[in-house]
Amino acid sequence: MTSQLSLFEEVEVMGEVEKPTPVRAGNRVVEIPLRKRRREALKKLVELLRQLEGKDIYIGAHFGPQNHFWVRNLKLGRLRVGNLLSNDGLPSVVVLWGNREGSIRIFTDQVVNLRQQEYQGYTQWLLDFWNGFGAYPIDPYRPRGYVSLEIVRFKD
Repeated sequence: MTSQLSLFEEVEVMGEVEKPTPVRAGNRVVEIPLRKRRREALKKLVELLRQLEGKDIYIGAHFGPQNHFWVRNLKLGRLRVGNLLSNDGLPSVVVLWGNREGSIRIFTDQVVNLRQQEYQGYTQWLLDFWNGFGAYPIDPYRPRGYVSLEIVRFKD
């Protein structure tokens, strides 16, 4: 693909420009760069999981008013991580394994951010998922809006 940067020259441009994802918001359509956010968040997540492998972590999730349950401080002892590699370098599913074959599957198609919060006795990471606006979800079979998965590591 070529592009014209000046009046007299054409320059060869490498790669394609990623188009933002159109998301409906009432009567309007908003374009949000979800692929870019997902790629950045998953790079942080892969790095974090490699650091936490072999340690005890606790998982929690609060789905807001869309669900009937809330998971808090579910222990995965001696964490093992599966499916961190894929064809494009971004995993579509990450599996976290603990003792006694306890596991959690994380589907990463709607990951938008990974945040870290430091507290006095522990560190908490929040993996944020976004499924469009409340009235107009991107995927109607997933919870609407924001959902966060908590990953907690208590300090020794």
